[in-house]
Amino acid sequence: MLRMENVSYVALRQPIVFELEGFEVPRSHGYPLFALVLVIYFLVLLGNMVVMSVIAIDKTLHKPMYVMVCNLAACDLLGGTAVMTQLMVIFLTGEKRIPYNSAYAQAICVHTYGAAVQTILSAMAYDRYVAVCEPLRYHAIMTTAHLVFVILLAWAVAIILIAVLFALNVGTPLCGTYIRHVYCSNRSILNLACVPTPINDIYGKFVLIPGLCMTWILSSSSFFIIFFCYAKILSACLMRKSNKGSRSKALQTCASHLVIYLIYEIVSLIIILSNRFPQVPMNIKKFCTTLIFIVPPLINPIIYGFVTKELRTSIIKLLKTRVAPKL
Repeated sequence: MLRMENVSYVALRQPIVFELEGFEVPRSHGYPLFALVLVIYFLVLLGNMVVMSVIAIDKTLHKPMYVMVCNLAACDLLGGTAVMTQLMVIFLTGEKRIPYNSAYAQAICVHTYGAAVQTILSAMAYDRYVAVCEPLRYHAIMTTAHLVFVILLAWAVAIILIAVLFALNVGTPLCGTYIRHVYCSNRSILNLACVPTPINDIYGKFVLIPGLCMTWILSSSSFFIIFFCYAKILSACLMRKSNKGSRSKALQTCASHLVIYLIYEIVSLIIILSNRFPQVPMNIKKFCTTLIFIVPPLINPIIYGFVTKELRTSIIKLLKTRVAPKL
């Protein structure tokens, strides 16, 4: 403690402007990469907005499962927008500087997305559990009030965790501005602190730092909730004396959710593994860290659009009504 008290430093004063390390690519490659990210971001916007719009317009889709799908789409837009817009600016202009407030806003969005995806997927698994295992009581259990409570709880858990995480940053003196990443996060900003931040280190390591304890707790909690729900669903489908058609329909309603969860976990595993091997080039590691904000937001609306029959039918119906008058 005495050694820490005697350390002197000159903290930066506002206005603070950070500089992102970004990808190490020739400037001439910036325009093709910008075009690629722009196309991907357009598809993310288009897919998720179509899903949200169809669910909002079609009253037959005003059901708990589709309301949760709508929340998942909003969460995907949050994560995708937070990172891909920054990447487009870097690739197009070569500008890697980012103001203090914008850096923290991006970091909050990034962490909120990471936490909310898991809590929303857990809520969706609970909904499917009630729908399949308690079909006669489903509407009595999943009332509007209960649905709102479940959705608010999913968002509240994520937002409270992140709010506490960033509240611990208040007043932390910074002595650097160079962020060794392609986007801003809590850890990348705290690496610039003038002094150790033991409280934030403990909490941060226990919340959303990949591979550390609280990430494990959050991910494991989501995994066990989803595993429990689908184990019960599988058991109910096998034990229930119903025809094969009803079993198939019950399992089909869960297929899209399981695929989306597996995609998220596989991408997360790729990120962790890429950082475990020092021989992996830095550009590859940075690219892998961006996959979590690109792959799920891009694929999720496609999966729901094709796998879920009701949503697919509503999308086709909406497209026909929009195109037919013009023809």
